[in-house]
Amino acid sequence: MFRPLGLAALFAVTATAALAGPAMTVAKDPSCGCCTAWAAIMERAGYDVAIEHTTYDALDRLKAARGIPATLAGCHTATVQGYTIEGHVPAADIDRLLAERPDAVGLAVPGMPMGSPGMGPESSRDAYDVLLVMKDGTVERFAHHPAR
Repeated sequence: MFRPLGLAALFAVTATAALAGPAMTVAKDPSCGCCTAWAAIMERAGYDVAIEHTTYDALDRLKAARGIPATLAGCHTATVQGYTIEGHVPAADIDRLLAERPDAVGLAVPGMPMGSPGMGPESSRDAYDVLLVMKDGTVERFAHHPAR
């Protein structure tokens, strides 16, 4: 028997799934507020964010396993479409990475630059670079965000 309401619900679920952006998993310490703020910014940018709480030791092992050198470490590690996103990388840079699809590990913003996404207002940020981490361990500048 045909049930119009059931079919309408199926279309609504399918439409919602079709509108969801790329799936992103963010591994972070449960008490880190800046990581939570960064994840919320990614959600507002259209990413379908899932958060995995972990210990700092497990997070360090994840970074190493994903090819992120300790010198490039940030406070959280995300994965999206096979790439690793380390630290407070802006959504626009992740969008560009996914559009260009370089043969790389992913992007990193070492440390926690003031004014980067999740680290306070961009209106008074420190200058910082977003680095492209290559599979051979080399690094190149992917984007530069000047001080304001």
